[in-house]
Formats: sequence, structure tokens, C-alpha cells
Amino acid sequence: MLIWTEVIIRLTLAAFFGAVIGLERERKNWTAGMRTHMMVCVGSTLIMMVSAFGFSDVLGTAHVVLDPARIAAQVISGIGFIGAGTILFSKQGTIRGLTTASGLWTVAAIGLATGGGMYFAAATTTAIAIIILWLLQPLENRIAKRFRQKTLRIITKSNANPAEMLQELTQNKSFKLLSFSLDKGDDEFIIQLKFENIDFLKVTEVISSLQANPTIKEVFWSN
Repeated sequence: MLIWTEVIIRLTLAAFFGAVIGLERERKNWTAGMRTHMMVCVGSTLIMMVSAFGFSDVLGTAHVVLDPARIAAQVISGIGFIGAGTILFSKQGTIRGLTTASGLWTVAAIGLATGGGMYFAAATTTAIAIIILWLLQPLENRIAKRFRQKTLRIITKSNANPAEMLQELTQNKSFKLLSFSLDKGDDEFIIQLKFENIDFLKVTEVISSLQANPTIKEVFWSN
């Protein structure tokens, strides 16, 4: 059984580790911010302590076998419900929040490590998580920008001729079209085109010509 000072140390460290990672998410105005990360980390720590030490009074009883991992293991699967709530699907069809969801999963693991008394492992993981979430982001953006596909999303009225519009765009030799898709809504057509290394001036020309078309409702450009 843990003494009360050790319980306080583990829960306090868990709150600190969760706050450090949560502050990084908080500065970007994500829904899962500092308090959410702190609660996940502290809760995981308590679950780990309960799983490892909470049933010591029944040890030695006939037919009782202790598996310290049985409750803690449920944190790994259970955290998926919270992580799923941080993933957002935008109107343009893009997905956001995967990094925050993975951060919550990592914070839960940090809490389990703290609850198990693995302070060095928990502190090291916290430091590595901050490096990944904060310091590596500019490098990731710089690399991804070179290979990111440009997307043009067009929403037209139901009386539009999407086949003619697609033919005009695909036959344009001033840019390289990688792929396109066409979906039919209740009263609209949704056309999505992906480009590679398209010049910004060409983009403005294409968007200007599309905006002059009275059958087009909305145009979205993702660079």
C-alpha cells in the first residue's frame, strides 16, 4: 500500500505533466486544452494506483489472483472515446484534431507511468511530447508545404453542367491536375480537384473565371 505522501507526489506530478502538454494545445485554442489534459493525466494516474495497490487487502484470500494491469489496460482503449471527440470534420472535407487526440492518448500513458512510479519515463515522455508538438511543427510545415497538394472545391447549383466544367478545367494546360471527384447533393454538385505545383497567378485566373459563372454557388481553395 502506498503512503499518503507518495500518493500526493504521483497525483501532483501527473497534474504538472498534463498541464505542460495541455498548455501547448491551449495556446492554439483547441477544445482539449490544459484542464482536459490535466484531468486525463491525473485520472490515469489514479487508475494505475488503484489497479496496482487498490486490492492489497484481499491478497492472500483463496481463489483471488491479482493482475495489476487489468484496470490500467482499460485506459488505453477508453481514452479513444475522448480522443474521438477532439477530431473535427470541416465543411471542406478535411480532418482536424488528430494531433490533439494522439496527445491525449500520450498523456494517458504518462499518467499510467506516473501512477506506476516511473517518474523518469513520465518526465522524459512529457519533454519529447512538447518537442514533437511545439518545436517540430515549423519544420513539419516547411517540409509538408513542398509536397502538399492544392485543392479546389467547387459547389454548383443543380442546373449546372459539371461535365462541361470538368472538361474545361482538365484540358487547361497551364497547370497539372492530379485528380478530381464529382458528387451529387440534393440540389447541388460538388467538384473537387487536386493540383500539383500550380502557380498562384493561375489559381486567381481560374477562380475569377469560376466566379463569373452564375451556376456556381461557392469556391474553396486550399493551399
